[in-house]
Amino acid sequence: MSEPASADRPPYARYDFHSHTYLTDGNTSATAMWRYALQLRHEVLAITDHLGTEDPAPLLARLRSEARAWEDSPLIPLIGVEVTHVPPRKVPEAVRAARRAGAEVVIVHGETLAEQVLPGTNRAALELGEVDILAHPGLLTPEEAELARAHGTILELSGQRAHALANGHIARLALAAGAPLAVDSDAHAPEQLLPAELARKVALGAGLPEDRLRAVLEDAPRALLKRVRRNP
Repeated sequence: MSEPASADRPPYARYDFHSHTYLTDGNTSATAMWRYALQLRHEVLAITDHLGTEDPAPLLARLRSEARAWEDSPLIPLIGVEVTHVPPRKVPEAVRAARRAGAEVVIVHGETLAEQVLPGTNRAALELGEVDILAHPGLLTPEEAELARAHGTILELSGQRAHALANGHIARLALAAGAPLAVDSDAHAPEQLLPAELARKVALGAGLPEDRLRAVLEDAPRALLKRVRRNP
């Protein structure tokens, strides 16, 4: 259970499983992202740089080498990928290649309203049952929300302005289906990371009631962290 909130401690711990570096389309290093996340008192920050159908090993090796510097830090640094713009039929292959290469967190770039991927990407990711988070899934369908519930795939409420356009729709369908939700920053720069209080407001702004905030801000992220640590 979280410690009680105080003047210098937010009411919820902060877990973020979606961010990027200059190894793909971010503007700084993994080291800098983890440094700023530590300053914001994050419990976890996963670097999930973009991956297509290329070999994921070089990207993950570079991230792993930087993560070693943070092993004794209060912050838990995780490495992973965001499978992006991959044809739906190729999503399982890309996800499994990333796992074999050592990705701790695998997310799939969903059918956001802002930067659209091919139709069918949401379903391909959710049917697989091996994806940790479906990022900014846009106009999710009730059937897709049910798949997320069945496989325990987290549906993302995005802190990125453009990707957040469908947050309310996603929250409503996830609540109806009983699918897990989490708030991620999709940060491409340190200043885009979400402090805990802002993450809480993103969840509230998506229409989540107060009594569901802990499930979204702490319970689902902790369950994912436990699964990651059990399956290194």
